Amino acid sequence: MKRTAYQPPDVFVPAGKSYSHGIIVEAGRTLYVAGQTSRDRQGNIVCKGDAAGQTRQVLENMKKVIEGAGGRMEDVAKTTVFITDIKHREAIGRVRQEFFKGDPPANTLLVISGLADPAFLVEIEAIVPLP
Repeated sequence: MKRTAYQPPDVFVPAGKSYSHGIIVEAGRTLYVAGQTSRDRQGNIVCKGDAAGQTRQVLENMKKVIEGAGGRMEDVAKTTVFITDIKHREAIGRVRQEFFKGDPPANTLLVISGLADPAFLVEIEAIVPLP
């Protein structure tokens, strides 16, 4: 599957290369990954109060969904990150860099008043072209 980052010449370069303005994808099938939260296999919320730890669990869950469908984390074209406090942005960004090597996916970050459970600090959904 061909996935290419697009940086328009007249648009600012994202700080820290934490996301791409656009991703051009040539693929036939697409996986839409539901918002993933920091639940372990048994459904327990992990890393309560720890945005980095929750993000790691979120992305591990996402990775399992993507790989199970035949994709790779490198195939992710777009993510939407929902956080409950802007102070978590930096920690979440650091963990994202562990999972998204090379050109990161396009991304939208939203700060919202709450998620499905008050213990959740972050939720991430994705769009993934499959090979």
